[in-house]
This record gives sequence, structure tokens and C-alpha cells, in this order.
Amino acid sequence: MDKVASLRAFVKVVESGSFAEAGRQLRLSRSAISKYIADLEENLGVQLLNRTTRHASPTENGQRYFERAVVILSEIEAADQAVTQAQSAPRGLLRVNAPMSFGTMRLGPVLADFMDKYPELQLQLVLSDDLLDPVQDGFDVTLRIAELESSSLIARKIVPVPRMICASPNYLARHGTPKHPQDLRDHVSLTYGFLLTGNQWKLTGADGDHWIQPAWSLCVNNAEVLRDVAIKGRGLALLPQFIAADALRKGELRTVLDDYFAPPLALYAVYPPTRHLSVKVRLFIDFLVERFGREDVI
Repeated sequence: MDKVASLRAFVKVVESGSFAEAGRQLRLSRSAISKYIADLEENLGVQLLNRTTRHASPTENGQRYFERAVVILSEIEAADQAVTQAQSAPRGLLRVNAPMSFGTMRLGPVLADFMDKYPELQLQLVLSDDLLDPVQDGFDVTLRIAELESSSLIARKIVPVPRMICASPNYLARHGTPKHPQDLRDHVSLTYGFLLTGNQWKLTGADGDHWIQPAWSLCVNNAEVLRDVAIKGRGLALLPQFIAADALRKGELRTVLDDYFAPPLALYAVYPPTRHLSVKVRLFIDFLVERFGREDVI
């Protein structure tokens, strides 16, 4: 007995309510459909369908079997598609959402390589520092630099994103250099708007954890703005390393409290939970892992 063919015939009969209609949809004769169902019932030793001259409906056992058969056929179809798609070039639209600074500073310079690798894909990149909903806003994958809260979405960690407290030499000359996290209470901070901890900074050192809530003069949802304002001497900023790196090399910023560290963020690829991850999303995430996952941090 061809079990898969029998399952397909049975599912079509239940869905259409008719042997004749199931045969039409599967391009088989009515007698062939009847043979598949009879073989299935004989093999199982139960009656799956109630039959009349014009209509067929599942028995109680048949209904339970139908529900499982639909899942099995779906899995088989998905497996077939996965193998077929793996052998062909991905195509279609891939919608990606990413943070503004990461998008312009790190993602943008490597996108051409992804496009060269998969020329039949259309890539739509939306840069935003707003916390967009990947499902509601229709994104295939969203990149986030964060400490992620639990959610129904699936997140794959790409690479850590360490942070450091920075200030300009001019600011430190005028206000002094903090030696301990408690000293931050006497300084002005420049804060990021979307941290889960709000305006609190957690710093950890040999003497344990310290939660500090310094007075702030600027709260903004873009770290490049924080960096630029810090360079102008307006306060201390807790910045991702990849944002501050160039200004640190040029001497425009200096790190403080180097014996303490803030919990590192991480770059995540976030996507809706589906039974089968689409090939184009998987390829894009694999590309990110290949490019950034080899680095210790970004």
C-alpha cells in the first residue's frame, strides 16, 4: 500500500465530502480513490468514513485520523520544499528592520555582498530606532541590539555588544573623573531612551553590583546622537563600543570607570515563530552570523 497516496486520498475525501470530487482534485478515478480508502481502513482495522451514494463524512475515529494526517502531509510537503528550495536560488521580497546606527555603520557596508550572493532576492531594509512589531509591521526579520524581554518571537543571538561609559576630555577637565559608580550621582548623564532599565545604569565591579540613576540632561533613542553630544562635553554617556570606537581612537572621548562594566547587550535576529523558517530568512541570518558572529564583539 502507498501510505502517502492513501493519506492524500483520505484527506481530500474528508475535505470535499465526496469520492468523486476528491478524485477530480487529485486527477484520479473514483474507483482509485475508493481503493486507497479501502486499503487504509483494512490496514488500520477501523472504519474511517461513513458513506452514502453522494456523500462521505468521517467517523469519530476517522476525524481523529484526519487531524493527524493533515499534519503529516504538511510536514512531508515542507520537507520537500526545503530540499527543493535549497537547490534553487532564493527569490522574492525580504523585509528587514534594523536599528538606525547599526544599519548605517555596520550593516550597510556588507549588504552589497549579500545582494551579490543572492541576486534574485529583493531586499527592503527599514532603519528605525522605534521598537516596531515584526509581525504587525510585516517584517520577515528584525535586528535588535538589546537585552531582550521574553516574547512569543524567536530570537537568535548573533554577537555581543559591550558598552562603556564615555566623556570628552573637556567635560572631565571641568567636572572631574568619576572613580566609583557612586560618583556618577554628581555628574550629568546623556541617556538612551529605550533601555529596559530606564535611566538606571547597572555597573558591576569587584565590590559587586551598583544601580545608579544619575541626573540627565538629554534622553534620546539614537546612540550616535548621544556620542556626538558627549563629544561636545555635555555629559557622560553609556555607549555601545561600535558607536564610540572611532571617537575613542581620535581622543574625542575617553572611557571612565574601566574597572566596572555594564551588562553587555547583544545583536539579535528576531522573527515570528513558524514551524518552518523560510529559506530567505535563514540565509540572511546565516549571512549575519558569518559576517559578525566571527567577531568577539561589534
